[in-house]
Amino acid sequence: MKILVTGGAGFVGSHIADHLIAQGDQVVIVDNISTGKEEHIHPSARFYRVDITDDKLFEVFKKEKPEVVIHQAAQVLVPKSVENPIFDAKVNILGTLNLLEASRQYGVRKIVYASSAAVYGDPQYLPIDEKHPVQPLSGYGISKHTPEHYLAAYHDLYGLEFTALRYANIYGIRQEPHGEGGVISILINQILEDRTFTIFGDGEQTRDYIYVEDVVKANLAAIHGGNGSILNIGTGVSTSLNDLINLFEMVINKKVKKEYGDHRSGDIKHSYFNPNKAKLELSWNAKISLEDGLRRTYEYYANLYRKMGKKEI
Repeated sequence: MKILVTGGAGFVGSHIADHLIAQGDQVVIVDNISTGKEEHIHPSARFYRVDITDDKLFEVFKKEKPEVVIHQAAQVLVPKSVENPIFDAKVNILGTLNLLEASRQYGVRKIVYASSAAVYGDPQYLPIDEKHPVQPLSGYGISKHTPEHYLAAYHDLYGLEFTALRYANIYGIRQEPHGEGGVISILINQILEDRTFTIFGDGEQTRDYIYVEDVVKANLAAIHGGNGSILNIGTGVSTSLNDLINLFEMVINKKVKKEYGDHRSGDIKHSYFNPNKAKLELSWNAKISLEDGLRRTYEYYANLYRKMGKKEI
């Protein structure tokens, strides 16, 4: 099967491309390399350095004619969506609409779309299921939710199948140390650089941390399953930042230098998913424990650190 992955040089997209190629699929990658890295692109993938908002995207679809599109490309930083909401909307809303038009014109069967927990805003109850009200608190949450409506409309109007996956807090290999979602990569970076990790507030804020490989498996399952559905992709496990750090210290057998700062206004205190609908519709569930995922991630970055000729702290 020929599958086009947008954002295929990025954190999640590159892992998806690797797994698709490993199972024998033909992979086409579209990425503008604004945040992704060319070294993450599998050598067997066909790569186009194209922005999803660009008309050149149609040329790629005309030439490649993919059967399925897995859409990971996005502006993913919440603060940036607040500082520059027009850019955020251009990439996440208009870019997705551009992709939908190209898919419609060139016979794509299905789109698997990366949405976000940010669409829910401040939870009214926990765990969050798909029936929870959608009340995004930022431009990013709005711009990730809006394409879900376009996906449903394109299905009803043109028969284009879709599955939207609302991600919890993903972590793992290749993640850049930026943003709330990257708290684990930020933590690892601070440890390897022998810097102090700042905890905003009391550290009792909770999140649903899911390893990137489990997210990849959900995307692969959605190629054939979950048609017409919006699904939460998480572990269903709530972990506080303090507990995360304690577990991490156990995994690496060393203490983390940490300090507590002021609570950041606008930060959500508690958030974790009920992933039962995804388990039912995709025959999928998160299998990698937080301990195992932390160990894999730390060992990867510690090895990179050593290769750069730096002494591991």
